[in-house]
Amino acid sequence: MRIIDERCCGLDVYNKSILAGLLTPDERGGTRQQVRRFGTMTRDLLELSDWLTGNGVTHVAMESTGVYWKPVWNILEAVCTILLVNAQHVKAVGGRKTDAKDCQWIADLLQHGLLRGSFVAPNPIRELRDLTRTRASLRQDHTAVANRMQKILEDANVKIASVATDWLGVSGRKILHQMLEGEQNSKKPADLCRGRLREKIPQMELALEGRMTSHHRWMLRLQREQLESLERQIAKLDVCIQDHLRVYQQAVDLCLTIPGIEKVAAANLIAEIGVNMDQFPSAQHLASWSGLCPGNNESAGKRLSGKARNGNVWLRRNLCQAAWAASHTKNTLGYSNNGTLLALAGGSGETLPTNRENRRSRRRLRQERRATIVSSASEC
Repeated sequence: MRIIDERCCGLDVYNKSILAGLLTPDERGGTRQQVRRFGTMTRDLLELSDWLTGNGVTHVAMESTGVYWKPVWNILEAVCTILLVNAQHVKAVGGRKTDAKDCQWIADLLQHGLLRGSFVAPNPIRELRDLTRTRASLRQDHTAVANRMQKILEDANVKIASVATDWLGVSGRKILHQMLEGEQNSKKPADLCRGRLREKIPQMELALEGRMTSHHRWMLRLQREQLESLERQIAKLDVCIQDHLRVYQQAVDLCLTIPGIEKVAAANLIAEIGVNMDQFPSAQHLASWSGLCPGNNESAGKRLSGKARNGNVWLRRNLCQAAWAASHTKNTLGYSNNGTLLALAGGSGETLPTNRENRRSRRRLRQERRATIVSSASEC
């Protein structure tokens, strides 16, 4: 096969060591192979960088192994062209797998131009991504703590959530604070309701007639402290995210024009795919990379499992939430009062069936097939 990159290197990255397989041309017109082991400390990575530079290496490839590739990428990206490749694309031939052969195999594939690099965002986008993903994780922790508080209230037979939709709103928190102070009369906490919740004061009085013990109060205080701590951390992250987004304000404004996208979703979207769309040839490629389209698996003319790939789980979740919000936003494409999706083509106002309607139609077809089989059997 034709050689594309004469001087290249394949890296097999581990937690404590890195195996580097170097390919360079020799005096006879062939290829000389070298395999060398390096550590993963910063000094070792700088030594690896100097070794690659001394041998005139122009291209380096390595597998996306957990998070171990990140320190290597940060040091080598300024020295040479580096590719981060999918581990499935560089799988070695069975029965020949050793650490040394792995790095040599990666270098051999790279030398002949058979590797395709994964998308790695620029450093500012990667920093923004760390912030948005941390915020999403803290938001999940916040939901988990709120659920634990709800379980404690249910154990005490306090049914605030049965009356108030947002039981951790202004009214709910004031009521909870009053009860944690030891208030036994349900009328006083119920009178703290604000806004439209005041219309439900009689129901709230009934909901607060529980049996809250000192143990319940101690547990609720503990969970409330954790909840408030998470809220303070999320507020700090929001400020930091907005500071990072000032450079990309034009992209944020464009994202906000999309139905279902608000400030948090826009920040998540930019953090995951960046602002340069050159790495995605088309919208279909972006949907595939996100894991939002079915896979292709066909053999001998038969369609096998079309399970979607995992893709970018953070981006997929953000896009699904945005699509759900858009479907509940009036005067937008895809919105309908009766819960069905408007047809995207033709503009005729037709509706596409929902999942429930699809299940009903499939059930009806199965029943018709059974009836046909029974009638055919009876005629025989």
